[in-house]
Amino acid sequence: MNWFLRNWPDVLVSLWEHIAISLTALAIAFAISLAIGIVAARREKLYGTVMTISGFLYTIPTLAFLAFLIPVVGLGRANAIITMVAFSLMILIRSVATGIREVPADIIDAARGMGMNKAQIMRRIELPLALPLIVAGLRVAAVTVISVTVVAAYVNAGGLGTLIFNGIASDHPAKIWTGALTVCLLSISVDLLLAMLERRLKNRRAA
Repeated sequence: MNWFLRNWPDVLVSLWEHIAISLTALAIAFAISLAIGIVAARREKLYGTVMTISGFLYTIPTLAFLAFLIPVVGLGRANAIITMVAFSLMILIRSVATGIREVPADIIDAARGMGMNKAQIMRRIELPLALPLIVAGLRVAAVTVISVTVVAAYVNAGGLGTLIFNGIASDHPAKIWTGALTVCLLSISVDLLLAMLERRLKNRRAA
């Protein structure tokens, strides 16, 4: 506790770096996944191909992925963000496509009967009804990215992993505990916020 009170500005900097990496990666991954998920939802072969590729990226160990990118983008935040984007795609694409697929066919038929075109149906019917599942996928991806971003400290990307690994290197338990507990609190907070949003969307859909 004494170490934290003396060094809280450094902890805040590490926390901000961690949030910046995670938020940037999630925003990029969500934009890519939304576009791919919408296109692939009604195309079975394309969906299978996309899930195979994104699944392969998901299975690559994080440290190996970071190492592969060093000759391409070097050390730093860009390396970490690209890795976290690749790591999130499978979860997010699947949630978007599944959410759209689970919209009842009779609702879509009714929308067509009202004269809506495909774009209007997607924007006004399918995406709003798919939102609970999309947010559920975003929730899983967010918690995963926040946790795995700890490893990004190995490529000098910053974040709370820096505190943890510096603490391990210098045998400094206070640094280790501070970094680990802050990551846990951040992850739990984001999970609870997205869980509340998911629940509200489900209740609104049921109404």
